[in-house]
Amino acid sequence: MTGLSGRAGLIAGMLAALLLGAPAQAQEKPALSVYTYSSFTGKYGPGAKVKAAFEAQCGCTLNWVAADDAGSLLARLKLEGETTKADLVLGLDMNLAAEAKASGLFQAHGQDGASLTLPTPWTDDTLLPFDWGHLAFVYDSTRLATPPQSLKQLVDDPKGPKLVLQDPRTSAPGLGFLLWMRAVYGDEADAAWARLKPRIVTFTKGWSEAYGLFLKGEADMVLSYATSPAYHLGAEKKTQYKAAPFAEGHYLHVELAGMTRATKQPELAKRFLAFMLSDAFQSLIPEGNWMMPAKLPAAGLPASFAGVIRPQKTLLVAPETVRSQRRAFIDAWLAATSR
Repeated sequence: MTGLSGRAGLIAGMLAALLLGAPAQAQEKPALSVYTYSSFTGKYGPGAKVKAAFEAQCGCTLNWVAADDAGSLLARLKLEGETTKADLVLGLDMNLAAEAKASGLFQAHGQDGASLTLPTPWTDDTLLPFDWGHLAFVYDSTRLATPPQSLKQLVDDPKGPKLVLQDPRTSAPGLGFLLWMRAVYGDEADAAWARLKPRIVTFTKGWSEAYGLFLKGEADMVLSYATSPAYHLGAEKKTQYKAAPFAEGHYLHVELAGMTRATKQPELAKRFLAFMLSDAFQSLIPEGNWMMPAKLPAAGLPASFAGVIRPQKTLLVAPETVRSQRRAFIDAWLAATSR
């Protein structure tokens, strides 16, 4: 009996040790820290579904760390430098690409960009797109029957629609429109801003503030994305919101992800980047982030995207030019719009 009792005690002790060790083993799962912007992880963004889908296949924990926007993401990363806890940054945009690469804080993504379905070929080996969209002016067709058909018509008609825009110092679409004006008007952009100024209701800090004012009827048109009407159709079943196609073409907005040099989980980070280009991730973008997927899923786009305008021409200022000239462009914009 003593032997049996001792054996039973030994077995009980082993079981207890296993049970006590289970939580510790669960905590040993690798963790991936991804910096992104707040709307991606917010109530209406795709972040929660992306986290669930990746964790289901990686045997890891995906931790989102949110900042306000793309500019805030890069600023935080540069401040932290080599001590950053970020393994990946998801949410930079094309206009910050050259500055991000020049920081020296990112390493090659190691993914094949040949299968991407962007309007322009992608050859960058450091930053990888996860979605894109054309900037566009959105209007309510029940209030504005005849929208302008070109940027020059929008700018040059003194009786044209009133606009709400975003500040290019604090907003990605705001900076995109500043560059759109440069792409179309060149050295005459400052004079074009002066002509447009009387019909600008305000410049907001970000996109959400501008779009909110537009929805309240404070302006006839708002700078947004060509995909914005898809949201109203898919989420609200409203058909009156449209994006005006412009003859000169539309400026391209591309959102990017990059792997940091400081990552302690390089293989897991690369696995996430590969997942980012899979149907599991890309299918969440259209009606989750309300943008175009960087790689069209096998099932195609949802029905809500059927009416999204497809510009004949895509406009883009080279990221290197943006990096070297942004301050000068913004100073000229300030001078033109403060007169």
